[in-house]
Amino acid sequence: MSFPLTVTSVEAAAARLRGAVYLSPCEHSRALSEMTGNEIYLKLENLQMTGSFKERGALNRLLTLDKEQRARGVIAASAGNHAQGVAYHASRLGIRAEIVMPLHTPLVKVQATRRHGAEVVLHGLNYDEACDRALQDASDRGLTFVHAFDDWEVIAGQGTIGFEILHQQPRIDAIIAPIGGGGLLGGIACAVKETNPRVRVVGVQTVRLPSMMKAMEAGEPVTVPGATTIADGIAVRRAGERTLPLIQKYVDEIVTVEEEEIASAILILLEREKTLAEGAGAAALAALLHHKANVTGKRVAVLVCGGNIDVTLLSRIIERGLVKDGRLVRLRIHLPDHPGALMKLCTVIAAQNANIVETNHDRAYYGVNLGDTVIDITMETRGLEHIEALTTALRGAGYALERVM
Repeated sequence: MSFPLTVTSVEAAAARLRGAVYLSPCEHSRALSEMTGNEIYLKLENLQMTGSFKERGALNRLLTLDKEQRARGVIAASAGNHAQGVAYHASRLGIRAEIVMPLHTPLVKVQATRRHGAEVVLHGLNYDEACDRALQDASDRGLTFVHAFDDWEVIAGQGTIGFEILHQQPRIDAIIAPIGGGGLLGGIACAVKETNPRVRVVGVQTVRLPSMMKAMEAGEPVTVPGATTIADGIAVRRAGERTLPLIQKYVDEIVTVEEEEIASAILILLEREKTLAEGAGAAALAALLHHKANVTGKRVAVLVCGGNIDVTLLSRIIERGLVKDGRLVRLRIHLPDHPGALMKLCTVIAAQNANIVETNHDRAYYGVNLGDTVIDITMETRGLEHIEALTTALRGAGYALERVM
């Protein structure tokens, strides 16, 4: 099957973007290499001006507009990275941009899009409703609709990442990247496979929204049920009409990852690499860390596609990651309700070098006898072995307890 997208298309996009989009690094990670059994190279698209790869495709589409289209302006639908990419580069090029965002889009994303120069219209309960509004406005007012992924020029722009990886790491064996609608992976896969067919290309979706995987199984795009995910950048319910054939032709494997696996990857990138990734940005690494992708002992480029994460969500991810790793634990302990009881308990905890960060007494629930109390104590610990030693010491001192998860 032939496509309007070719290596020549991606090369033309690369020429247009040169100097206007950051050439992101693709550097070796010793820590992640040791953890995964591969030689890992991180392609850091989270370092782009708008914090995401999305501006590549947006800019390439804008640069292909004719004079009349530029004069009328553009419109897009997005709840995040695509919105900022279109807004930033449209403003830079002097093109009026309007972005339709769902009503419940976080304020920080709305403000960032407006700050980049676009007019924001809040409409609909989800992306699909926002997109329908944008398409209708484009038709009614003669605006050019800039699709987030199902547009040949957008796909070509994203594909420039593939060329960069091949140039930066010529001996690479595999590339792993996230999939939402398929524009990013479709563009990269075409550029890479047509240049060096031996390079393995793997796509990663969240298990909650496996729209491309379902489309591959059905042989056509299908709409999957809506779901919430921390990887909101790839939370696409239906694969693209243009992107699906590209994925079918060029991509070797598609795998899925769980929410906890993505959260763990975000925390590992932050701690071990000092790199901030959003959920979609960490999905590719999550697949490697949890042995989902069929690559071992290879030189692997892992795409960190974006870093626009809400700080409140990041805080929750860090806390849950600490709990999972055994560095934060909450124990529910029964003890007599009289003076000195808490001091005695704290003495046992202190002897085990655990640090108390929060306590909560309860005298009415959890089956507490009159004259007794239950106390939930949250502590910083060194890991699962330390927790085991701590609980053994507490039980040895006569305390009944349970770990609260």
